[in-house]
Amino acid sequence: MDDDDLPRRRDDILAALVKQPLDPLSVDELGERIEILEGEIERVKAHRSAATSHKAIAEALFKKG
Repeated sequence: MDDDDLPRRRDDILAALVKQPLDPLSVDELGERIEILEGEIERVKAHRSAATSHKAIAEALFKKG
């Protein structure tokens, strides 16, 4: 079983992030939060792209036939 197939832990930081109330944050703080999250999205996309590429290379290497 891959780690991706496992259920998320209750103390998952992402789960905590989406539950955090936004009302106490100022407009500037919300803007900063958006910038940080957009940067994190780009980092995750790059990692996913690299992982997909590595997987394809490994599958081609070990392909039968």
